[in-house]
Amino acid sequence: VQLVESGGGLMQPGGSLRLSCAASGFTFRSFYMSWYRQAPGKTRELVAVISSDGGSTNYEDSAKGRFTIARDNTKNTVYLQMNSLKPEDTAVYYCNARAMGYGYWGQGTQVTVSS
Repeated sequence: VQLVESGGGLMQPGGSLRLSCAASGFTFRSFYMSWYRQAPGKTRELVAVISSDGGSTNYEDSAKGRFTIARDNTKNTVYLQMNSLKPEDTAVYYCNARAMGYGYWGQGTQVTVSS
């Protein structure tokens, strides 16, 4: 099983980034997919989640209206489009897959928002 995140980097406040998470080794279309983040000195928090068929999404309050989670089950990939980035969005972003008692994590990608 592998979850490989990409797309992180350094961005100025107000900018945009799109994170990708490429999955392999499990039946991607059967799993709920989520993005979490962990800032220095803080606990990991859920940012956004998408159902297995992509028909339902949910967001942490600070992400609502700025971030969009999406998935492509033909490419086994989940995305997080992040707009209007703020310094407080700085964190390591992790991809998570869960279903039927199974859970998998990626290695994370650093997002830094700073002028």
